[in-house]
Amino acid sequence: MIRYTLTRGVLLIAGLLVSSVIIFLSLRVFPGDVAQLIAGTQASPATVEALRESLGLNRPLTVQYGDWIGGVLTGDLGTSQLSGASVGAELSQKAQVTVPLGIMSLVIALLIAVPLGVGSALLRGRAGGTVINVTSQTLAAVPVIWAGMMLIVVFAVWLGVLPAQGFPRHGWNEPWQAVRALLLPALTIGIVEGAMLLRFVRSATLQARGQDFVRTAAAKGLTRNRALIQHGIPAVGLSIVTVLGLQVAGIVVGSVVIEQLFTLPGIGRMLVTDVGTRDLVKVQSELLVLTGFVLVIGFVVDLVHHFVDPRQREAA
Repeated sequence: MIRYTLTRGVLLIAGLLVSSVIIFLSLRVFPGDVAQLIAGTQASPATVEALRESLGLNRPLTVQYGDWIGGVLTGDLGTSQLSGASVGAELSQKAQVTVPLGIMSLVIALLIAVPLGVGSALLRGRAGGTVINVTSQTLAAVPVIWAGMMLIVVFAVWLGVLPAQGFPRHGWNEPWQAVRALLLPALTIGIVEGAMLLRFVRSATLQARGQDFVRTAAAKGLTRNRALIQHGIPAVGLSIVTVLGLQVAGIVVGSVVIEQLFTLPGIGRMLVTDVGTRDLVKVQSELLVLTGFVLVIGFVVDLVHHFVDPRQREAA
């Protein structure tokens, strides 16, 4: 297990380094000049060039990358080229919105996917199972931004029970208001991601239903459905955990769009704003943090799968 963990850890670090290079180079391809943006449209070429030199933008790309990644390795994500603020401090502040939003979205997705996915499998061939299956396929195809607008219309405009935009000025010092502000965005992401996860839970449950150990349990006196619930579903739990790790990436991507729609002061909204202002240091650090988060989730899921499933240990 230790050898496997070290091997996967090396691959994780390699993946992060490759991602950092791709992020750094891809941002340099985009048009626009942050020095020109700061100096203004009326600035002379000499003024813009002097500003580029002070910001270090005229140095070789290898030097710029080395300075950035060297700082990241020591815990320094850099400073904003526009405001001079610490990127790490801003990310920590914005994470107080994005992280709770992601957790709430994941919980909602699980509450939708697991019971309804199992129920759909148990009701296969019946009207209830068909309704669940068709509904999940429809919701899984809905763009997250469209789902958000529909929920705003229903819960904010028609019913008036949840706020449509914004976050409390004092943040989590007003816990109830903060939860209410995140509930509608979390529902938006959770419903769409839950519908996609539901389809996998249903397929995994149906696959377990045909396994020998489920039939053996049924032969010993349990009903087919009870045998499936007691013995089949725990057996497919690892597969569900694996797919759940992939769903986290969907939640991260969804939060970027949803924070814009609901004007939440999170990492996703900050990223979109910084891309528009060409604040390259902030953008590349934000993208690396989000990429690293997704890679670490995959790393943890892989370790859990390997630790719990003896077949994986034997294969390794």
